[in-house]
Amino acid sequence: MPTIADGITSVIVGQNAVKEAIAVKMENPGDIKSVDVHTPPKRKLRSHASTAAQDSAISPPPSQKPSPAKWKSPRRCFNGSPNSSSNGLGRQFSDKLSTSRESPLKKSSEVLFAKSKWNPRDCEQMRAVKEALHVSTAQSRVVCREDEYSRALEFCKSCMKLAKSGSLYICGCPGTGKTMIMEKVKLSMADWGKEASVQQPDVLSMNCTSLTNPSEVFCKIVQKIQPQKNINGSIAALNYVQNLYSGDGGSSSRKMLLLIIDELDYLITKDCSVLHELFMLTTLPFSRCVLIGIANRIDLANRFLPRLESLNCKPTVLTFHTYSKDQILKILQERLLALPYTVFQPQALELCARKVAAASGDMRKALCICRSAIVILEAEIKQNMSHVNMMSEQNISFDLQDVPASQDSKEIDIVQVDHMAAALSNTYRSPTVETIQSLPQHQQIILCSTVKLFRGGKKATTIGELNKSYEDMCKSLKMRPVGISELSSMCRVLSDQGLLKFGQFQKIEKVSLKVDVMDITFALQGVRFFRSCLQ
Repeated sequence: MPTIADGITSVIVGQNAVKEAIAVKMENPGDIKSVDVHTPPKRKLRSHASTAAQDSAISPPPSQKPSPAKWKSPRRCFNGSPNSSSNGLGRQFSDKLSTSRESPLKKSSEVLFAKSKWNPRDCEQMRAVKEALHVSTAQSRVVCREDEYSRALEFCKSCMKLAKSGSLYICGCPGTGKTMIMEKVKLSMADWGKEASVQQPDVLSMNCTSLTNPSEVFCKIVQKIQPQKNINGSIAALNYVQNLYSGDGGSSSRKMLLLIIDELDYLITKDCSVLHELFMLTTLPFSRCVLIGIANRIDLANRFLPRLESLNCKPTVLTFHTYSKDQILKILQERLLALPYTVFQPQALELCARKVAAASGDMRKALCICRSAIVILEAEIKQNMSHVNMMSEQNISFDLQDVPASQDSKEIDIVQVDHMAAALSNTYRSPTVETIQSLPQHQQIILCSTVKLFRGGKKATTIGELNKSYEDMCKSLKMRPVGISELSSMCRVLSDQGLLKFGQFQKIEKVSLKVDVMDITFALQGVRFFRSCLQ
């Protein structure tokens, strides 16, 4: 049996073997694998690894160059310790990220509204805004009438190049830019004549509203062409103009005459003799007269000048259509573009354009409404200032922190939607419009049916035709129509209110309108169905 001394001896021998193995390892480091010593591996912790990594980063071995710091995520750098070496990189990257995330729409809106808001308390700025929106202020360039401008200009150029006569009839509703375009054509013709080395014509512009008698037009023409000439009587003046600008009188080198006559409607007489003689100036042998007539009547050439058509000298017709919502808005923005500050809210201008386009499409009306909105804002500012002065005189103290930020100090320096709505109401609101808007629905349908029936030029209709149109409209609305007897009663009610004229003519009940169609259109345009029917 082994004794205790043998166990102790074996332990000592084992220890000596281990020591010898360690000594061999230190002497021959390359022969480590030859020593077969099995020791259990120690478990490494993350803290130990991070500590070793930091130690290795702080004190690299002398034989190796320090490696560059690894790039870390900017999010980790930003959220990391403020003492970390990569925190500055995170801040730089976050700054770039915040800059690159700006919306392009925001950038464009900042460019669009880069103008500063105007000061309506400044008299000079207020005068400049009102002048920019005045009807008499000429636009810097042609907007929304490029096609009509080019056609009128080409007509004048072709007549001057070929030295031949011609006539152009420009028609359209009021406020559609007819006179403005012809003023631009006159300026362009003067510049074109200098560039093309063409003899400048005698340009004569006249507005017929200044005439007391239509036959005076020929006397006015002579007075403007030759002020020193004294001619009595319209017939003598007509003969003088005929001889002056035709082949029978004067030399062949005489200038051509560009005659622009505005408001041609005022020359309509019972026999239309003045209009005929005026347009016949362009049909004389070797005539050198170019006539441009401007009027609101679209059918003037067909109804009042039938003889010209029979003589194959009917004038060329150029029609100016009413402005649409987008065109009115574009023209308003073009006029305000020259101002270095913002005057109107975009929504206010759009409201004005929509209402004017739905009512008449008259650009002059839109300009007047915008000026009226500015006057309303000006009155509101004066009222607020007088209120503040009155309160200060009464020694009442104000706590400015209690005043909301959205009050006068912030919103009083620009024309807003409520100012524009008040201006529109003052312009279009009338007792007739208020009466129509307060009517029951069936009576409004009757008025709308009447307007549809009278679109073709009719002035009156029978109760039977009105009942048929009324039933069709009720069917479109999916409403039950009333009987013809009740329809007659409602027509009598509308007649008592001054909206319709209802009575018997040769034992037939007839209906006609007593109010303007535009009043009915404006009153009912707020209802989608009526708006679609009346367009």
